[in-house]
Amino acid sequence: MSKLQEKERYREELAGRQQIIKNEGLPVIVILEGYSASGKGSALSSIIKFMDPRFFRVYNMDVATEEEKRRPFLFRHAVKMPMKGQFSFFDGSVMDEVTHELLTGKISENKYKEKIGSIIHYERQLHDNGYLLIKFFLDVSEKEQKKRIDKLLENKNTKWRVNKKDLWQNKNYKKCRKLYNSYIQETDNKEYPWHIIKADDKDQVEAIIANTIISEIDYAIKKNMLPQILDNPYKMTKTKKLSKIRLKDKVLSDKEYREKLKVLQKELSDLHNKLYRKKIPVIIAYEGWDAAGKGGNIKRVASALDPRGYEVFPIASPSAEEKNRHFLWRFYNRLPKTGHIAIFDRTWYGRVMVERLEGFCSENDWKRAYNEINEFEKDLTDWGAVIIKFWVQIDKDTQLERFTLRQNTPEKQWKITDEDWRNREKWDLYEDAINEMIEKTSTEFAPWFILESNDKKYARIKALEIIIKEIKKKI
Repeated sequence: MSKLQEKERYREELAGRQQIIKNEGLPVIVILEGYSASGKGSALSSIIKFMDPRFFRVYNMDVATEEEKRRPFLFRHAVKMPMKGQFSFFDGSVMDEVTHELLTGKISENKYKEKIGSIIHYERQLHDNGYLLIKFFLDVSEKEQKKRIDKLLENKNTKWRVNKKDLWQNKNYKKCRKLYNSYIQETDNKEYPWHIIKADDKDQVEAIIANTIISEIDYAIKKNMLPQILDNPYKMTKTKKLSKIRLKDKVLSDKEYREKLKVLQKELSDLHNKLYRKKIPVIIAYEGWDAAGKGGNIKRVASALDPRGYEVFPIASPSAEEKNRHFLWRFYNRLPKTGHIAIFDRTWYGRVMVERLEGFCSENDWKRAYNEINEFEKDLTDWGAVIIKFWVQIDKDTQLERFTLRQNTPEKQWKITDEDWRNREKWDLYEDAINEMIEKTSTEFAPWFILESNDKKYARIKALEIIIKEIKKKI
């Protein structure tokens, strides 16, 4: 078979596999890493030339934008996850980013190791949540790299393709090679290994990439194994069962409430200015029973903040686009910039509550989610974020009183739905799930705080006090 016939064959097969992954709902991530001038761009261009452009996206990950630099470490990669049945091609990846940071002294060895840990967790989560991850590293010798760079520089039409980073890499080739080898060993996995390709022959590179993608898709379609549920590696805080939380004596008079509210809101307002100046991000997460008072609590927190520096996200059922991605994707998209505050009215914990109890995910999915959520929150705290998680607690009788009031008050009837009444019927099941959630995700770096909310005034003041205390620890 001639080279031309070989190209036509694998291009036809790639087009066919594209239809297969669409039918099977398999999301595919292809990462092309390698040395500068190794031919990543030209190989990628050839691979996608005959694919349907409606069902793939190509991302050049060379340089983070200023906006992306103010987001969490893995943000710009996570938000580019493909939907089920589609491809995402990455020209460059987090590998180039972290190795260059270490080699140029922008991060310490300890920070580098921390980021490697995050990458390992992230890639495992992608795989466990049904993504096919295919990783390539294009290898060229120091001599061959210099030859290609010099050739590009000689032509005025291609000179622009060589930047300072490319020249630096060739000058420091041996140092780069040593770290690249180490990175590949640390992030290699038998389920999503690194495919190292000698990139001297560009036609051969294209053929290897195409045939590897084809074979990986075929294997992924046939494979039917449940991901492993891992043990939690993080230290946890002591927690109480919801039934052991005292509610009746947690009350404030109207006068005491008004006085404390004014003082605390002023203090939080001052802290918000300091947060912005010091570029510290804050994430405040609210979960709680229906009618527990989350909305009113959030309102008293938000009214103390500069509206230019915070956003409140009411989380409803996921959209079709969100359902077709990793369950954390829609929350990555809502993470704050440095110096800003994100307030979530319901959160990623829906995975281990409503999705668990209503059958919207498998048992393996929600059991894995405890560890996945802890890893997600650990990455955010490593980034420098303050994470404050509230469970807003009321008793069953108080909920019934509030439901009944809403039902009988015309201007409040929009707050009560049939779903609220159905959820109430499952109170005991939800309580068991919530107790397990708090026990397994109240880590030392992101503990749960209980807001006793039979008296909403008490809960609002307690929330403000906790937020102020946690922010002060960081400032």
